[in-house]
Amino acid sequence: MKYLLYTATLICAIALKGYAQEAPPNGQTYNFSIQDCINYAYEHQTTVVNAGLDIKSAEYKVKETTGIGLPQISGSASLQDYLKIPTTLLPGEFFGAPGTFVPVKFGVKYQSNLGLSLNQILFNGSYLVGLKASRTYRELSQRNYTRSKINTNVAVTKAYYQVLVSNEQIKLYDANIAQLKQQVDQTVAQNKQGFVEKIDVDRITVQYNNLVTNRENVVRSLALNYEMLKFQMGMPIENSLVLTDKLSDVNLDSNVADLSADTSFYHNRIEYALQETQKKLNELDLQNKKSNYLPSLNASGSYAASYQNNSFSKLYSQVFPSSYIGLTLNVPIFSGGQRLNQVRQAKIEVQKSTNELANLKNSINLGAKVATVSYINGLQTLNNQKRNQALAQDVLRVAKIKYQQGVGSSIEVTQAQTSLEDADNQYIQGLYDALVSKVDLDNAYGRIK
Repeated sequence: MKYLLYTATLICAIALKGYAQEAPPNGQTYNFSIQDCINYAYEHQTTVVNAGLDIKSAEYKVKETTGIGLPQISGSASLQDYLKIPTTLLPGEFFGAPGTFVPVKFGVKYQSNLGLSLNQILFNGSYLVGLKASRTYRELSQRNYTRSKINTNVAVTKAYYQVLVSNEQIKLYDANIAQLKQQVDQTVAQNKQGFVEKIDVDRITVQYNNLVTNRENVVRSLALNYEMLKFQMGMPIENSLVLTDKLSDVNLDSNVADLSADTSFYHNRIEYALQETQKKLNELDLQNKKSNYLPSLNASGSYAASYQNNSFSKLYSQVFPSSYIGLTLNVPIFSGGQRLNQVRQAKIEVQKSTNELANLKNSINLGAKVATVSYINGLQTLNNQKRNQALAQDVLRVAKIKYQQGVGSSIEVTQAQTSLEDADNQYIQGLYDALVSKVDLDNAYGRIK
């Protein structure tokens, strides 16, 4: 009787635990497919949002650089009140007193100046290269944004699959617990009737208790998996998330031969595009260093209005204007070898980026082959675990029949039950590995956009 009470208590605990997991927390509830989760992450995941802000920043950087070549106009204004007018010593010869100096005050008490100046680049090699570089910088930010979305897509997909697999694992535990509960009840009844020994009841009860404990552990892990998925999506933890996709919706059958036939797939990888952009930036830096050999030409102009008077009220009654326009040509002649060595260093950076691009291509090709092998192995392992699971179920069925007919032992049933649990666990692990290897395969061949 105590065994029945104990098992009933465990079942109640499981039911209460399941209810606690299903109860929605405070917050909004979302019913999302895997694509819904990905789209939500594109709008709320911090790395993606910040990468989008980087694009806006790059747009402003382009406009900033463009503005350097536009007319630069500035104005100025000043007002001076000479509390003491400056004094200048003039030679006495001007006043018939040779050999002496006569102090004379020059100027007026109040002076004011208003000015307007203009500068315009007519030709500057560095500015022209800078315009190209700013546009390339914008391209780099856009590709970084794409990379952030791809990484988020991969992370969300894997987290989504982890939740689906955990739910599948709980279903297997529920099925095993239900059938094992029947076996516990039958064994307890047979023990009361004297058909089986107490050790048989203890043995199967221990197995049942372990199975219930394992299920509870998976339930707690499932709650964490939900939290991880929401974290990858950028969703507040207090919100409730319900997954609408099922494991049966995932297509694990991919034609790997078609993928392997494409020898130029590395162009689809965002990492390769980013490295190409980096190489382009290094080439522009080389052009910028070379442009330092070229002369630069600037135009300038200025207009100033000067006002002077000893009376502040009449200060602006008369104006003394001045203005000019001019050109400034700067011709670099000798810099002590600085420009030459800067060009040499820039050439080395271009060569390094070329080497890194070639190495990245090889790395992508190798990664694709590794992903292909992992995917094929994962599918074969999963299929094998399915067969093992079916065999373990059949072995347990036969062991139960033999035990009920008196030609088998409870140890055989216990061992068969343990084998089924192991087969279920290996199937769950194989299922998750296959799903993850599929995501890695799609990512390796640049099929995640």
